[in-house]
Amino acid sequence: VANSVEGIAHGCVQVQGTINGFGERCGNANLVSVIPVLQLKHGHHCVSAAQLKKLSEVSHLIYELANLEPNKRQAFVGQSAFAHKGGLHVAAVQKNPTTYEHIDPDLVGNSQRVLVSDLAGRSNLLYKAARFGLDLESNQPAVTTLLRELKDLEAKGFAFEGAEASFELLMRKAIDGDRLRFYRLIGFRVIDEKRTEGEPPIAEATIMLEGPDGQIEHTAAQGNGPVNALDRALRKALGKFYPEVEHVRLHDYKVRVLGNEAGTEAVVRVLIESGDEHERWGTVGVSHNVIEASWQALVDSMDYKLYKERRGGHRRRAADAAPRG
Repeated sequence: VANSVEGIAHGCVQVQGTINGFGERCGNANLVSVIPVLQLKHGHHCVSAAQLKKLSEVSHLIYELANLEPNKRQAFVGQSAFAHKGGLHVAAVQKNPTTYEHIDPDLVGNSQRVLVSDLAGRSNLLYKAARFGLDLESNQPAVTTLLRELKDLEAKGFAFEGAEASFELLMRKAIDGDRLRFYRLIGFRVIDEKRTEGEPPIAEATIMLEGPDGQIEHTAAQGNGPVNALDRALRKALGKFYPEVEHVRLHDYKVRVLGNEAGTEAVVRVLIESGDEHERWGTVGVSHNVIEASWQALVDSMDYKLYKERRGGHRRRAADAAPRG
């Protein structure tokens, strides 16, 4: 990228490269970086403003077609390219984004993100509350409660980067309480049984829950592994009361072991990306038991869908950019 930009500065009129730098060999210039640098930093006209705004979308599409995970740290189009975390940092960004952002992320189809952690402070919480449409003031007891709960959760291994739906539910439950309770779990059981040598295991999940009017639903489902069986059983049980859950699709499932020194007793964090026809959302679960961690993330995914339907209206989180000024 640097050589391409320097070449243009010294009279070259053409840059050869590929989207995201992909190619059969190394060393391809990444046009996703070259184009905005030349156009936004050096004043060269490469593409129209409308085309430039499609840059993030095109980059992610190529990652998808290549069946590769997008690079979150990629310049201009990465998920972390315009991410902010520290409390004072976020407070400054809210007042004047240009103090920490070298361009308006909207110019390349990206968006500003504020990450949440126990170190982030009230500024981040209030910023998130505004993004979620919550009326929250700095001096409200709910803010102190949320900060304390967030610190406790992160000590257990929770991280909400990539799991904003879980964090939004956490905030709303702290403010709205039982109004976000759509059902009550009575219990679930997961069986992963291998019957004969050479045959794949059979996974089956059974769930019993209480619906909104006190009805008891007891269902079972098989799946390709215990988590898939649990997902199907939960969807089947909830579908009796909330048919809209049938539109939820699980797009990505990741497990990370926290504290490798504990071996098979280690805590695991599960991140799930789900979506419907309108948007995608991320949820998280943490436990010593991978099934329990998966259950937490699955429940948040379904709860977010149910809340979203009752809120009325949808939004694409990736397109949620904070106002600039």
